[in-house]
Amino acid sequence: MSKQTRVLVTGAGGFIGHHLVKRLVNSGYWVRGVDIKEPEYEATAAHEFHVLDLRKYDNCLEAVSNIEEVYGLAANMGGIGFIESNKGVIVRDNTMINLHTIEAARVQGVKRYLYTSSACIYPGYRQNEAAVTPLREEDAYPAEPEDGYGWEKLYMERICRHYTEDFGVDTRVVRFHNIFGPLGTYDGGREKSPAAICRKVALAEDGDAIEVWGDGEQTRSYCYIDDCVEGIYRLMRSDYREPLNLGQDRMISINQLVDMVSAAAGKKVYRTHDLTKPQGVRGRNSDNDRLRKILGWEPQVSLEDGLARTYRWIEGELAKAGRLTRESVAA
Repeated sequence: MSKQTRVLVTGAGGFIGHHLVKRLVNSGYWVRGVDIKEPEYEATAAHEFHVLDLRKYDNCLEAVSNIEEVYGLAANMGGIGFIESNKGVIVRDNTMINLHTIEAARVQGVKRYLYTSSACIYPGYRQNEAAVTPLREEDAYPAEPEDGYGWEKLYMERICRHYTEDFGVDTRVVRFHNIFGPLGTYDGGREKSPAAICRKVALAEDGDAIEVWGDGEQTRSYCYIDDCVEGIYRLMRSDYREPLNLGQDRMISINQLVDMVSAAAGKKVYRTHDLTKPQGVRGRNSDNDRLRKILGWEPQVSLEDGLARTYRWIEGELAKAGRLTRESVAA
């Protein structure tokens, strides 16, 4: 680059945002990170980091000041247990964050704006079977997204379209499919299934049983964080303005996920099932045909490799916190 492009990453104190900041800095961008909190596990790589509540419009104006591109990742969210029990809070907070941020970007003349959506926008009626047909981008309609979180995400996708059509804001929309990896939340109620299972297996001793929510036959696909940030970067550099899936297209059951983590840990771990806990849709998988066509690329890190990296990091964090017995630490 002849000069450093000045970019803003909102949600830079969170999991994906923190990794994205590092990727952009390493690629030569000048990066401002903004979040309601600083990164939890290591210091930010951003040139500037502002602690701001983006539910407030004046803070959004401050955040996008003198910025050329916005990567909008800020959101109040978590795993299925959190989003099932906090729908009003999620819809309220995320609607304010996203509308205020894109409006501030319009007012300040930002050149390009990325919105990070979710596979939760896809209709429930397409996800009633474990052996689900992979979800194509056009499958979003007729709409029946995940209640609360999914509706807000789908609504904001439409806002991006209208801001492009009416105001000329050059928007990009990416639909994440279950992103996981090191430096993500693994305890406390907001963690997603790979991190939760890694924590449970790390705390278990060889031969123990761990609890799985539901019967474990519900299916998902999982994308490692390095592939996620690479896909984000490639989409922002493309000319594609429609929503695009970003995830792996390898579907496995939650029971299989437990077995993979157990293998990474070098332990034999058995499963018990709690059918009263939230399970989400029965099956979900990403159709990556358009991703490969538009970006000339697809995620590269295998699920086994990504889970092994994630497990070792979570095991290390639990060890530092003094939560592991000698017997529970893998050799």
